Amino acid sequence: MPIPKAELHLHIEGTLEPELAFALAARNGVELPYADTGALREAYRFEDLQSFLNLYYELMAVLRTERDFEDLADAYLARAAVQGVRHAEIFFDPQAHMARGVGMGTVVEGLWRALGRSEETHGVSTRLIMCFLRDESAESALATLDAAKPYLDRITGVGLDSAEVGHPPVKFREVYEAAAALGLRRVAHAGEEGPPEYIREALDVLGVERIDHGLRCMEDPGLVERLVRERVPLTLCPLSNVRLRTVDVLADHPLPAMLDAGLMCTVNSDDPAYFGGYAGDNFDAVRESLGLTPAHLRTLARNSFLAAFLSDDEPRRARYLAEVDAHTPA
Repeated sequence: MPIPKAELHLHIEGTLEPELAFALAARNGVELPYADTGALREAYRFEDLQSFLNLYYELMAVLRTERDFEDLADAYLARAAVQGVRHAEIFFDPQAHMARGVGMGTVVEGLWRALGRSEETHGVSTRLIMCFLRDESAESALATLDAAKPYLDRITGVGLDSAEVGHPPVKFREVYEAAAALGLRRVAHAGEEGPPEYIREALDVLGVERIDHGLRCMEDPGLVERLVRERVPLTLCPLSNVRLRTVDVLADHPLPAMLDAGLMCTVNSDDPAYFGGYAGDNFDAVRESLGLTPAHLRTLARNSFLAAFLSDDEPRRARYLAEVDAHTPA
C-alpha cells in the first residue's frame, strides 16, 4: 500500500484526462480540435508555463454543468485514493469558468456533489480552495470573492495561481485582506517562475500560511532561514517542475537539499493529467530519481498532514499522522 498522504497542491481542472475531456465534449456538443485522445495526449508536450496554460484553458470548454464538475472531481478522488491520498485540498479557478458563462454556483455545487460524499465513497476527506487568476485584474479577484460569498460554507480558503511573472503578490493585497476578514485560509503560488521576493511578498503582504511551489527560495539563504524558522509549508510538485522546465530533469530537483535545509516540504501533483502523474506517482518518482529513503518519504507524508487545514478537526489530523507512523514500506 502507498504511504498515506495529504495532497495540498492540486488544480481540479488539471485532472481532466483526455478520455474524460472527449466524453464531456460529446455530452455537451463541444468540438475539440484534436482527432482523438492520442492526438490530445501529444499536445501535452509543453515548452513552458504559458504553453501549458493555453491548452489548460482551451480544454475547460468541455466543463459546462454541475454534472461535469461532479464527474471531474469524482474521477480525481478515485485516482487519488488508490495512490494513498487520505485528504485533498483542491484548488479551483472560478474566473476561468465565469468568463465563459459558467456561474460560480454551477462550479461549486458540482464539485461539492463529489466532495460531499468523498469520505464515504473514496475514504478521502476534502477541502476546497478558490484561486484567483493572477493575470486577471485585482478588481476581477474582488468580484470573484463577492460571487463566492453564498458558498463560503464549502470554501475553506483562497489561493493565487496562473502566470506568475509580472504579477507580484502585492497586486492582490486588497482581496486577501477581504478574504482574511471572512475567515478564509490563505495560500499563494510563489517562487516557481517568479523570484524569491514574490515569496516574501506572499508572506508579508498577503499573509499566506503556505507557499505553493516556492522552489526559488533556495536562491535566498535568508529566506530559507526564515521559512525554516517559521515552519512555512512548501507544496512542491516535482513532475510538474520537469514538464514545465523549471528543472531540466528530475535528478536535478532541489528537494533533497530543501529537506536537508530543514524546510517543511510536501510533494503534490499540481495538474496530474497534464504532467504525467498523480500524488503517489510523484512520491515514486522522487524516491527513484533522488534516492529518497523511507524516512524521507515519511517526513514528506507527515508534513502534508501537519500543513493541512485541519485545525477544525485535530482528531482527524492525529489519526492521519498515526497512519503514516504505522505504515510499513513495501
